[in-house]
Amino acid sequence: MSTLEGDHLFKVFGRRPEEAVTALRAGVDRAELRAAGTTAAVIDASFTVGSGEIFVVMGLSGSGKSTLLRMLNGLLEPTSGRVLFDGQDLTALEPRELRRVRSHHISMVFQHFALFPHRSVLENAGYGLEVQGVGRAERLERAAEALALVGLAGWEKSWPDELSGGMQQRVGLARALATDADVLLMDESFSALDPLIRRDMQDQLLELQATLRKTIVFITHDLNEAMRLGDRIAVMRDGRIVQIGTAEEILVDPADDYVASFVQDVDRSRVLTARTIMSEPRVVLAPGTSAGSAVRTLRSSHADGGYVVEGGRRLVGAVTEEAVAAVADRPKAVVGDLMDGEPVTVDADTPLADLFTPCSLSGLPVAVTDEQDRLVGVVPREALLAALGDEPKAVVSLDRHRQARAAKTAPAPAAPSDAAAPAAPAARKEAAGA
Repeated sequence: MSTLEGDHLFKVFGRRPEEAVTALRAGVDRAELRAAGTTAAVIDASFTVGSGEIFVVMGLSGSGKSTLLRMLNGLLEPTSGRVLFDGQDLTALEPRELRRVRSHHISMVFQHFALFPHRSVLENAGYGLEVQGVGRAERLERAAEALALVGLAGWEKSWPDELSGGMQQRVGLARALATDADVLLMDESFSALDPLIRRDMQDQLLELQATLRKTIVFITHDLNEAMRLGDRIAVMRDGRIVQIGTAEEILVDPADDYVASFVQDVDRSRVLTARTIMSEPRVVLAPGTSAGSAVRTLRSSHADGGYVVEGGRRLVGAVTEEAVAAVADRPKAVVGDLMDGEPVTVDADTPLADLFTPCSLSGLPVAVTDEQDRLVGVVPREALLAALGDEPKAVVSLDRHRQARAAKTAPAPAAPSDAAAPAAPAARKEAAGA
């Protein structure tokens, strides 16, 4: 597995590019340089692509995203800055060594397929191996395996013009996979396809990535594609990276008005997840908590009920304030005997669109659990509605205000023998290299 890093990359076309870099660092505007006949395509771009990550670079035409990609594999030499592959400075390599790295470790998948019309599908898929000097028998075997991975088994002897656009793009992807390169660079690879075929190719890539865990840099101008594919997204404008983050981070907390306008029409319910809006449950109880103690805790917290957890915060049930109040005067009554049915639960990666039914079925804020059935948070109905509102920062603000309010109004914690101590909600797993 491999990492790829851009370290303060600049690419300037035109006269005296080094002087232009100095001017850009001093704060000269890109437009001023253009008026003088110099084009700053990429300006001070820094980022790290983690091993096994899909890192999407998104921007409008002319933003510099494709130029940035071509610097990553040495097709374009940076005017300033470095490209590091597993810590090795590619910009310092001799041409021969750079070609070796490019042919064995970094593969490119182009927008326009780039298939040889006079070669069969199998021969096209094996072309990268041919460049590496792999023998014919081995390269055809590996090419056939790659074609099977992308769903083209049985088409090996066909010619490119016998395939649909989506199938031709699959051949291009198979050619990159056949070399077993550590890094895939994909430049608008699906943008020439019809919408339904494009969706299929996105599905294909995600399925392959779940198994192969390649390090991928994916260029696109399509926001929905970026948010569907990217573990993290870099948004570019006028040659600069203006924000790097997960789809959720960019959607709920855009860096500036440009990014906010970019994401304003996104279907938030399909991008945001329970993890984005979940909060700490008001009341968490142990099974042995007495009914009297539980009702006092619930009423002081203004909660209609609470979740019951065992050691390690494993969720075992839920109780209502009404149920414990009914037996609060019974010394032997404990909440473990008052639980009613299985609580409604979701996992942290559940899209908001899939939370409406659980919210309607649960009398309490919906419980969010992890793979070990541990309670990591809850989703109140009001948080779900706020997250689907028009203001992008509403989700972040909601959680911050809730935490601040809870800090001011929270009652004294119950004794450990009566209630299980709450744990902080699970933080979103940071993408490698963040």
